[in-house]
Amino acid sequence: MPAPLKDGRQEASTCGTASSASGVFYADLRGAALGVGAALNGAQPFLADNAWNQDISACPADPASDQLIAKIGLNTSLHPDFGAGLYNGAPIGFPYVVVSGTQPKVSIAFTAYGDESDPGPYPVPVNAPIEGGSSSSGDRHVIVLDRDNQRMYELGGAYPQSNGSWNAAAGAIFHADSNSVRPTAQPGWTSTDAAGLPIFPGLARYEEAAKGPGGIRHALRFTVASTRAAYVPPASHWAPASPSAFSAPMGMRVRLKASYMIPASFSNETKALLTAMKTYGLIVADNGSNWYISGAPDDRWNNAKLVSELAQVKGSNFEVVRMDGLVVGP
Repeated sequence: MPAPLKDGRQEASTCGTASSASGVFYADLRGAALGVGAALNGAQPFLADNAWNQDISACPADPASDQLIAKIGLNTSLHPDFGAGLYNGAPIGFPYVVVSGTQPKVSIAFTAYGDESDPGPYPVPVNAPIEGGSSSSGDRHVIVLDRDNQRMYELGGAYPQSNGSWNAAAGAIFHADSNSVRPTAQPGWTSTDAAGLPIFPGLARYEEAAKGPGGIRHALRFTVASTRAAYVPPASHWAPASPSAFSAPMGMRVRLKASYMIPASFSNETKALLTAMKTYGLIVADNGSNWYISGAPDDRWNNAKLVSELAQVKGSNFEVVRMDGLVVGP
């Protein structure tokens, strides 16, 4: 069994291939616009052969694929955990903000996982959007992209302070211009995600989805209710909720089967999502509702179409990609 990664790499699948997408600027955020939910204009974190960007459509299925998928739910539908408008008074999904290299850095006081967090300061604006809204009692993620310095800053359990600093349960800094994405991390560290992964690279964003099939050039993040004490690269951490051998390890990648025919009647956005699931797959990133797909809020999403179209896609339409480098806990 391979040892855990020791240099912060988000290791790619041994069978996948580097993405060859045109119009995508890998490992280069400098073309992104500024602001909350800003367009990235083709900018994409990490190199083309990074785990998030690899084409895994030709990789073999895992020998235990059927049992693993059954544990998540064969008859359970996909569900978008993002959308337009508000839910309980807050935008739906993971918000983010893009800042320039001149954004002032502020101190971060860690309240729970400081020993597994990258120390500050972080360039977090005082008004940075918080997952679930400013009054949320949930995970309260904050995601900041520094386009000029090629860094992604992610906080969990984040609360702004009156002096401009932030308190946070955990924080992680990811190098968007490299495959050594978090060089200060040690084996087994968490991030602001249970799998030790960055959140932003796995989000569905309207800017990409609106392009239709082929518009999303990376894997997507999703949650499952039952995970076990194990992880597979690119994950680096587990948060077990089940002892079952067929519960998903963190980082497990599933793929929409090649035999699934995407209905011609589906919207361009849903076609883009499903095409990405065939080409790049979905990566288990956290415990949560089964088959919930993560994304960024955007008022251009059509919530009714997203929900109704994705509901027609079931767990039985997926298979698990062979898990290379599985790290199993005690």
